[in-house]
Amino acid sequence: MPDSSQDVLNKALGRRAEALTAAFLRRHGYKIVETNFVTPFGEADIIARAKDGTYCFVEVKARTGDPMVSPVEAVTPKKQARYRKIALTFCAKLGREVPVRFDIAAVLNGKLDYFENAFLGEGPN
Repeated sequence: MPDSSQDVLNKALGRRAEALTAAFLRRHGYKIVETNFVTPFGEADIIARAKDGTYCFVEVKARTGDPMVSPVEAVTPKKQARYRKIALTFCAKLGREVPVRFDIAAVLNGKLDYFENAFLGEGPN
């Protein structure tokens, strides 16, 4: 079944937010390692390496208008647990453990707010 027009609009909004975030990260000295990294546990929007060698798993959340839930609040504990599993999968792909952190890029009406260490690497699975 084809995507609804709302699905198409949401996907376009998400892609623009991811591009905005990737440009922000590059300007701040990050190297984009992967985009839309797919695992059995879900997809990491962006994986970037910081200047200090830390791999940053970035969840990009975009909203327009005056949303009832902020983009940051939309990253639920369940989503955080999935990101932890995605990071483990990424390390397995690399064949070694690396320092990681979990960031959130909140894009509200085209304005980016970036939150480093937005949630911890431990917690419920």
